[in-house]
Amino acid sequence: MTLAVKFWGVRGSIACPSPEHVVYGGNTSCIEVFAGDERIILDAGTGVRGLGQELLRDGVKKGTMLLTHTHWDHINGFPFFAPAFMANSEYAICAGHLYNAGGIENVLASQMANPTFPVPLEALQATLQFVDFKAGATWNLNGETKIVTMPLNHPNGATGYRIEHGGKSICYVTDTEHTIGKPDARVLELIEGSELVIYDCTYTDSEFPAKIGWGHSTWQEGVRLCKAANVHQLAIFHHDPDHNDDFMRQLEQDARQMWSGTIVAREQMIVTPGR
Repeated sequence: MTLAVKFWGVRGSIACPSPEHVVYGGNTSCIEVFAGDERIILDAGTGVRGLGQELLRDGVKKGTMLLTHTHWDHINGFPFFAPAFMANSEYAICAGHLYNAGGIENVLASQMANPTFPVPLEALQATLQFVDFKAGATWNLNGETKIVTMPLNHPNGATGYRIEHGGKSICYVTDTEHTIGKPDARVLELIEGSELVIYDCTYTDSEFPAKIGWGHSTWQEGVRLCKAANVHQLAIFHHDPDHNDDFMRQLEQDARQMWSGTIVAREQMIVTPGR
């Protein structure tokens, strides 16, 4: 009953392929979740291109893509997701913030429409199922994996996910803004007792006051939430593109000093949650 995650893109806002972003990675949000035989993709930032290539090499023909929201950094890798061009592939693409706003298929089609992209959505050969739900919904994948969702505090809306499998859970809570001094009750409910929480740590507490209203949080708030919710491990995620490798190394040291349960997400890192 395996539950594991692999990070393919850990950066927020915009990809930053530069010599100063090599250690932690420059691709935007994309995570692969192994839940038994299920392959679940969290977000389709630029990191999804490499993931798609590996899925083809591994002969994976079916999966579920869960999108937090559809700001560019979380979907701009989708047109380069190679399995979507394969007639023998089958993927469900799910979003919880567009139920009454045109739906996920419409947004992805708009992204791939002229004059901004030369290949339209209808050119994709895979069997694609577009699923719109209301954030807060819960469902099961093949009876063995439970998906729990929660609305997040982000411009235009976003969705947090809890994936439960084999008696363990991981939570993906990115692109959410906290209120200083007031823990987000919905986030606490979603992450309670989880083995691994991947959290929006775009800023530091000292940077945050100048960024209020931008829809992001801090690594210190992630620590506070995880400790309050009896979480085993926090993965610091959605790194600001201005935070280069030197900055991230210092951040990693500071975070470990604050709480030993922290790790900093890096591209290609694999984590198997467990107590």
